[in-house]
Parts: sequence; structure tokens; C-alpha cells
Amino acid sequence: MTRILVVEDETDIAELIKHALERSAGLSVSIVASGDAALKAAADAPPDLMILDLNLPVLSGSEVCRILRARPATAQVPIIMLTARTSEADRVSGLDLGADDYITKPFSLKELAARVRAVLRRRGRADDGAAAVYEGAHLRADFEAVAVHVDGDPVKLTRREFELLKFLVENRNRVMSRDRLLERVWGYDRDVETRSVDVHVGRLRAKLGAAGPQIETVVGLGYRFVE
Repeated sequence: MTRILVVEDETDIAELIKHALERSAGLSVSIVASGDAALKAAADAPPDLMILDLNLPVLSGSEVCRILRARPATAQVPIIMLTARTSEADRVSGLDLGADDYITKPFSLKELAARVRAVLRRRGRADDGAAAVYEGAHLRADFEAVAVHVDGDPVKLTRREFELLKFLVENRNRVMSRDRLLERVWGYDRDVETRSVDVHVGRLRAKLGAAGPQIETVVGLGYRFVE
């Protein structure tokens, strides 16, 4: 059974989430109430998904997310951030830390359950995307052979363009912020501005021709490779 870890220090909210997910989605839900307890629980048995409040005792949700993403055993655990913070800057910050989704309080339990199911579906496809070869309607990318074809014709990419395509494909259907792309593709070179990401994405789209529209711009957040 799919295991969900809810990290929430407000007992009433945590119990409501547990009840809703177990009843509507058939999930197994555990609850912890602090950041340090979340790290221990995830280290003992990494969950299939974590719902993480930002305002936690001992360690903040942001710090928990950062630590989880830095640990190989939990780096790929899907995380939905749950918070009262509503600004665009907060949402972008959460996604930059590696969150898969961001829900603001107050929230609908039905919507939360739907978001959980959606993130689990996306993560399943992303795991499939870690395969050496991606093949779509127009695009074929062999990441081991470092070969890209569009409608059967070879496409010559620079190393950076190839790494950018690979990362987007491996995380397809998920929004990747510019800062996240800088970190994972550029190694987060602080001399590189986020504008460089836009330039490289534009060039990559142009080279991919008919497959270019698969790289979508998500206004205010970043980019997403869609199937």
C-alpha cells in the first residue's frame, strides 16, 4: 500500500488529512508533528509521498525539504508543501527547494487528495522517464548514446542543451523553476543569470522543431516537458 507521511504540528488538521486520504484514496497515512521527527521517520522508512507543513517546531519545513533532497535515500520522495503563505515568492521558493506541489491554507480536503493522486502519477511517469531512451510522437532521445532525433532526423545539441533536455524529460510533466534548472544543469554557477536558462530553452525548442512545443513555459514558475 502507498505510504504517506503527514508532517503537521496542528493535530486537528493532521487527523483530518489522514482520514480524508485513507478514506478517499486508499492510502496508508502516518503523522509526525515536528521537523526532526519527519527526518527520522523518512530515514527509517522513506514514504511514497510527504505532505509537509512549513511552520514546524525544531526544524522548519523548508529546512526539512532541503535536507531530504540532499540525502540520496530521500532525494526522490515527492513532497507537497502545505502552508498559510500565499505569495508567488513563497511558491517559487518552495518549488526551488524541490517541492512537487504547493497548497495554501485553508484548503479543500478533496483537492488535497486529488493533488496527492496527481503527484503520485507524475512521479511514477518521472521514474519511468529515468530510462535510457525516451520516444514520443516526434522526439527520440537516447541518453546513453547521446543521440537525439526528431522525426527520424538527427539533431545536433550542445552539451548544455543535451543536459537540459535530459533533465526536463526525466522530470516530465513537472514544473522546473529556472533556479532549479541552474542548480541541476549548470551546477548552480552564481555567475550565470536565470536569463541564460531562457536563452538555452529557446535555442533547444528551435532545434527540436516539431517536438519543441513539448517544452512549455509556466508563467512565473519555469518550464515543463509534457507528453
